[in-house]
Amino acid sequence: MQSQTLKLTRVKELIFTIVFIGMAVYLPMAVHYFGGINAGKTYLPMHFFVLIAGLFLGWRAGLIAGLATPLISYMVSGMPTASILPFLAVEVASYGLVAGLLKETVKLNVWASLIGALIVGRLLTGISVFVFSDEDAVKYVFTAAQNGISGIGLQLLLIPVVAKRLYKYFGKQG
Repeated sequence: MQSQTLKLTRVKELIFTIVFIGMAVYLPMAVHYFGGINAGKTYLPMHFFVLIAGLFLGWRAGLIAGLATPLISYMVSGMPTASILPFLAVEVASYGLVAGLLKETVKLNVWASLIGALIVGRLLTGISVFVFSDEDAVKYVFTAAQNGISGIGLQLLLIPVVAKRLYKYFGKQG
């Protein structure tokens, strides 16, 4: 049986992880430049390549991309702001981790893995806000989801297509 995700045992997969991190750092800068200050909250550009890393390369790459991306982005561009950096790091790290686990270990398809990751990521973000902040966690999560509904729609539309193209290109089962 062919593996559902690539294993991070070869240089090629490590390079892909680094490229996905770079793209996840660069895309938000481009979106903010062309779309304005609130475009990141609307289109959620950082999430795209972290989710793709998890779905295509597996949970290890998804977790690494999810942890590294917001930290590198903050060091390079000051985005996200320091006040939301920990919560965004939890969110995108859990997206990459859960997408990869659901695809690689549970053997769910791309759609189910993506939707599961989006739900679990928001739940873990809410828990982190509840534990480490005095903000209303439920309001935080619902406001973020409401502001990012366009980005969530784009993720559901584009990520499965990109993942399936990558699977096909690399001769993997998707």
